[in-house]
Amino acid sequence: DTFEAALEAAAHESTSERELPAEELVNDAQVAEIAEGEQEEQEENDPLTEFRRALRSALGDWYVIHSYAGYENRVKGNLENRIHTLRNVFPGYVLVRMDLTDESWSVVRNTPGVTGFVGHGHNPSPLSLDEVEGILAPRPSKKGEKPEIKMVDFAVGESVTVMDGPFATLPASISEIMPEQAKLKVLVSIFGRETPVELSFAQVQKI
Repeated sequence: DTFEAALEAAAHESTSERELPAEELVNDAQVAEIAEGEQEEQEENDPLTEFRRALRSALGDWYVIHSYAGYENRVKGNLENRIHTLRNVFPGYVLVRMDLTDESWSVVRNTPGVTGFVGHGHNPSPLSLDEVEGILAPRPSKKGEKPEIKMVDFAVGESVTVMDGPFATLPASISEIMPEQAKLKVLVSIFGRETPVELSFAQVQKI
């Protein structure tokens, strides 16, 4: 009896030792699964990640067309009746996603208010997805944070560098100063054309 009891005790001890690592493995797997789920949830809630996913899954390429200044919304409305478009980004230009064919080129080119495609008129080059993202991607803003206003003695005709917004890093020339609003009107060269842009003092830096 004593020998049989010893065997049962040894068998029970061996079984417990074998079961313990299995429980640890299950716990580790659960922790890893929870961590992966949290990471996926964070990625799903990230506006930039969602924007990139939608941008890369969309059909067609992005092209820039030129329009008469002040006609951007009218061009957008006219194009919406014919092809899929997205919002205009800066004065005189409209971004259009399309499958480029002779027919679609003709539809866009002959839309009222459109003066042509940017680039080679009959065979324009599409924008890269990185370029489209740089223009259309949502930009995070810190709640409650007020832009820092730099009281700088600017002068009309002075060259500055844009430090914030879709034109960041581009050189510009000051065309008007509005000290009461702490803003400037500058001319930015976009696709070889001078485009007026209104910026705050904090959005530019003197060269």
